Amino acid sequence: MMFLKQYFVDLLNTYRIGKSVYSDAYFKRTAQLSVLENLKKPRRTTIINHLITVVNAQNYLEIGVRDPGKNFNRIQCKNKFSVDPGIEFEDNPVDFKMTSDTFFKKLNNDELEIKSNIKFDVIFIDGLHISDQVEKDILNSLNFIDDDGFIILHDCNPPSEYHQRETYNFMYSPARNFWNGTTWKALYKFRHANGLYSICFDCDWGVGVISKKQYPGFNTLKGDIENKFYEFSVLNEHRAQHLNLQSFENWITLLKD
Repeated sequence: MMFLKQYFVDLLNTYRIGKSVYSDAYFKRTAQLSVLENLKKPRRTTIINHLITVVNAQNYLEIGVRDPGKNFNRIQCKNKFSVDPGIEFEDNPVDFKMTSDTFFKKLNNDELEIKSNIKFDVIFIDGLHISDQVEKDILNSLNFIDDDGFIILHDCNPPSEYHQRETYNFMYSPARNFWNGTTWKALYKFRHANGLYSICFDCDWGVGVISKKQYPGFNTLKGDIENKFYEFSVLNEHRAQHLNLQSFENWITLLKD
């Protein structure tokens, strides 16, 4: 009898807590941000294919493929190469079934089918979305990117602090299963680097682009506003400047001018 009573008490408490959380204004607002972000266009594939035409790319590298049908197979480039250890996708039909760290190490040592003197015109980084790993991928990519090329990062513009949580598997935050990780921190760090220029397109959760060449609209982060502790609240207040957040459609117009 006591067990049954406790069962119904727990059930009632679960209902009350769940209802209060679901109806919370902050919880609802975060959910709305997810919906609004999902509606933004274009998607990363469109942006990548356009940047490929800008530099008449011959060599494309994608780090973090998972399901190639989502992006890789739709990329229009003469030579395409893919890297993924296959943790999240059973079939893992990629060229190099390994981590990006291993891939770049082997590439440096001429231990792959492609040679160490290769230059990629476009590199898309969409692997582990933790800033430390993204930083490694950017640094390695800079050694193999053409002087006119683009390094592209996905998930650079998290709409809330819950979208930029470090743990992907926690699905009970207001962001639910939407996750950008801490990629934005790596982009923000490299926006301070001399000799590099960047932009972030305000669509598809933030498509960041880094280049050694200063294309129209690309810049380096300068000014008095700093975020030395990489706090989301500071990013949220100054994200337009900190990420150089721009409309992709406006940038295309700027590029034509």
